[in-house]
Amino acid sequence: MKGSFFLTGDFYRLFPALVNQLQKEGHYLGAHSDKHLLYADWGKRDSTLVTREAFRKDLQDNYQTMTKAGINPPVKKFFLPAYEWYNQDVSNWCTELGVQLINFTPGTTSNADYTVPQMKNYRSSEEIYRNIMNYELKHTLNGFMLLIHIGTDSKRTDKLYDILDELIDALKSKGYEFVRVDELLK
Repeated sequence: MKGSFFLTGDFYRLFPALVNQLQKEGHYLGAHSDKHLLYADWGKRDSTLVTREAFRKDLQDNYQTMTKAGINPPVKKFFLPAYEWYNQDVSNWCTELGVQLINFTPGTTSNADYTVPQMKNYRSSEEIYRNIMNYELKHTLNGFMLLIHIGTDSKRTDKLYDILDELIDALKSKGYEFVRVDELLK
């Protein structure tokens, strides 16, 4: 089983041995911003917070850092924006750069695994697990892109990735298979 990892340039710089191991295992490795920039205002999404040039540089720096870490950037470049937050400007800039902008599929709260108990929107790993399974019961997860963070704040002691094997086994037992993003979005 192969997965897709969208990592910041900082992550590629800090953990070159890990990312090289992920590539050797056949996982898709992509960009997630070099410095994890916020591209659009949280309250007024059409307000772009970076210039076109700053965005281009940040994305290119992410890919250059991948190369310096020994990673071969993929031929088909998918890009998961920092904070999973973007606007039309960012979408247009990705198109200009030949990069396919993607995001997680909403509905399961899998992306809330970054939250900590002090936050209003905190979701425990158990709750996220239940939400994924309940969503699957009512709908389907076919074609879904579940977002699970490879690292989270130390204040979050219940890491979703600690129960990832259990989640994968539960979904596989229902007939789901896991594929890389480039296989899913051919």
